[in-house]
Amino acid sequence: MNNIIAVDFDGTIVTHEYPRIGKEIPFAIETLIRLQREGYRLILWTVRSGDLLQEAVDYCRSKGLEFYAVNANFAEEQFDAKDSRKVNANIYIDDRQVGGLPDWGIIYQMVKGTCVPQYNTQYVMPKPKGFWARLKSSLLG
Repeated sequence: MNNIIAVDFDGTIVTHEYPRIGKEIPFAIETLIRLQREGYRLILWTVRSGDLLQEAVDYCRSKGLEFYAVNANFAEEQFDAKDSRKVNANIYIDDRQVGGLPDWGIIYQMVKGTCVPQYNTQYVMPKPKGFWARLKSSLLG
């Protein structure tokens, strides 16, 4: 089973108000706890470090969410500043992914394999304008 999920904190579990902790994004904690109960290992994967990282860990812990590891592949691993912070996971959940962060209900379905992401057509590149349209817009500003 591909059961390791790396999950970002700011903008993913809570609204993005870094360095403060934002408001919980609806159903984020509940979904992560459910996935954990179903056998998934969760890694907190965030840019936070030091006291700010500890605040994020404590926030999640206060909501009943404990991570398998934090910014590491396993709990005992010690992060060295000269090493890459990329963690090994099968799934990465991050608000900065292509298309943005879906609703947590959709995320759950995607993780479980019961939903295929449908990408928003607003990201389709517009057709290039013809010569006359480009000339007109350059003249009219």
